[in-house]
Amino acid sequence: MAVRKFITLEGSSFRSWSDAARNAITDASHTIRGIDRVDVIDSWAKVEEGKIIEYRVKVQISFDVKREVTE
Repeated sequence: MAVRKFITLEGSSFRSWSDAARNAITDASHTIRGIDRVDVIDSWAKVEEGKIIEYRVKVQISFDVKREVTE
């Protein structure tokens, strides 16, 4: 039986919500191996003078937990 771990992260971008999600995954993949799913939970933007200046997303990533087999 597989055990999965879920982690919630925030990502940001000056270009788009897609880039914000991509940035969160890219940064997380430097220390977390085997990420195989991402769900965008929430998205919002910072606005100044009527223009979006930063896109942000909250994402949940998941991956299998690797366990050592002991007998």
